[in-house]
Amino acid sequence: MNIYVGNLSFRSSNQDLEELFAQYGQVDSATIIMDRDTGRSRGFGFVEMSNDDEARKAIQELDGQDFGGRDLRVNEAQPRR
Repeated sequence: MNIYVGNLSFRSSNQDLEELFAQYGQVDSATIIMDRDTGRSRGFGFVEMSNDDEARKAIQELDGQDFGGRDLRVNEAQPRR
């Protein structure tokens, strides 16, 4: 399952994101989206987890939780249009 993670601190790293979600199961990838021009974080990212049950638990537990001083927005990623 592909998971959207929004409202990330601009200081968060891919490793931080992976470690956060690894508490709930196997993380296949964790990527924070970076601005092409500035190289800074855009404040959101995606986590890929192969086990849907673990992914749903992570979404349920982490949505609204404080991480790096900001309340996360976590939900199943929607396909790009």
